[in-house]
Amino acid sequence: MNILIMGPAGAGKGTMSNLIVKEYDIPHISTGDMLRENVKNDTELGKKAKSFMDTGRLVPDDVINAMVEKRLQQPDCSKGYLLDGYPRTLVQAKAFEKIADSIGKPVEIVLALEVEFDILVDRITGRRVCSNCGAIYHIHGHMPKQAGKCDKCGADLMIRKDDTVEQLKVRMKDYENSTKPVIDYYAKAGKVTKINAGQNQREVFKEVNEALGKVA
Repeated sequence: MNILIMGPAGAGKGTMSNLIVKEYDIPHISTGDMLRENVKNDTELGKKAKSFMDTGRLVPDDVINAMVEKRLQQPDCSKGYLLDGYPRTLVQAKAFEKIADSIGKPVEIVLALEVEFDILVDRITGRRVCSNCGAIYHIHGHMPKQAGKCDKCGADLMIRKDDTVEQLKVRMKDYENSTKPVIDYYAKAGKVTKINAGQNQREVFKEVNEALGKVA
């Protein structure tokens, strides 16, 4: 099953992705992880990406697209894939459509996670992250056993610099300008299923499962 998952910061893409991966045995692929992996392994594409990243420039679409194409042809994608954070723009979406068709892995469904702004604010500002292992906690519902300390490694918890209302507004504006047109693009092809991601985790995944069941 070939899936795209989209939604604003705080919508729960990571949580849903983990559940989908376990249920459907397909790899979760994020462009950020893919970039870091290529740079770490010093691949040709990694070298190209690093030359831009080192100078604070955005990695060009052609480099990102090539990384995605190569990644989707790896053995673990034989049953499908779950792409997170890509395509991020309409230009990438149109390029990816050609790539996916050429390698016989066209997008089958786009999960668009939708959440009201007030709920996103609560999720983002209440998030706490381990400074060492990256484990995530929340002041409402998922607190560590010892205040301010990670349950897994004991390190201090911190608030990310971008976990503020001001930064959320910036990210939401970027999402509206760049990613919403991508969702509209796939909606015209009848591939988008909107998910009410403002519910609790169990209810959200129930909706996700029902949507995926129609294309499995």
